[in-house]
Amino acid sequence: MRKSSQTTALAAVIEQNNATGTVSYWRGGGHQSEADRNGVSLADYVHALYGLLRQSRAQRIALIGCGGGTLASMLYQKGASLVAVDIDPAAFVIARDYFQMPAAIEQRAGDGAEFLKRTRQRFDAIVLDAYMGQQIPDHLLSTAFFASVKARLRPRGLVLLNLIVGDDNDPFPHDIGARLKTVFRQVRLLDRPGWTNRNAILAAGHVGALRRPRLLMTPQRRARSLAAALKTLAFRPLLDRTP
Repeated sequence: MRKSSQTTALAAVIEQNNATGTVSYWRGGGHQSEADRNGVSLADYVHALYGLLRQSRAQRIALIGCGGGTLASMLYQKGASLVAVDIDPAAFVIARDYFQMPAAIEQRAGDGAEFLKRTRQRFDAIVLDAYMGQQIPDHLLSTAFFASVKARLRPRGLVLLNLIVGDDNDPFPHDIGARLKTVFRQVRLLDRPGWTNRNAILAAGHVGALRRPRLLMTPQRRARSLAAALKTLAFRPLLDRTP
């Protein structure tokens, strides 16, 4: 069953498989979320983010970008205190109605950079997974934004960025990593070389002890393939992108 709805910025399409119970969400040509009938993600990068956050023992977490709310729902099940921020208020409706995101999760409609400037809250972790179509808005990759992120982190805090990498020669993760290094002393890249159009995660802050994440929350479907996909991830060196 496929449904379309018009959000405030980009058209959203929801696809539900009545046989399997899986739900998928597209917005502006980008695939935002896929989950089982209980709201557990079927995307390996979401499980990677979840595993890194669980390793860090973060309790108060800000998510910049809601998508289907699967990461928020999974963390909430383990007792985390969360605030989800999204420029499109319709994203929260979709996350609650189709992906089982609990209404008890704090939800803020607005720009993630503005939220961090105005809030006085401090967080154990901040996750950036905010896409307009298939790109992260430029201002959410700026040095000024990363400085705002650092200002809102508690001591020993962690920041995670979900990036799309074209191929092994794509300079994008290394350029953003170099930018992060102007604000954070420690920056690491979790990636899977050899894949095209892949998700990679930049981690900054208190990241020295992080290990490759493993599958910690088992969905109703694809558990074996997700576990195998996580095993292909590895921390790899960031290339020096200084001019």
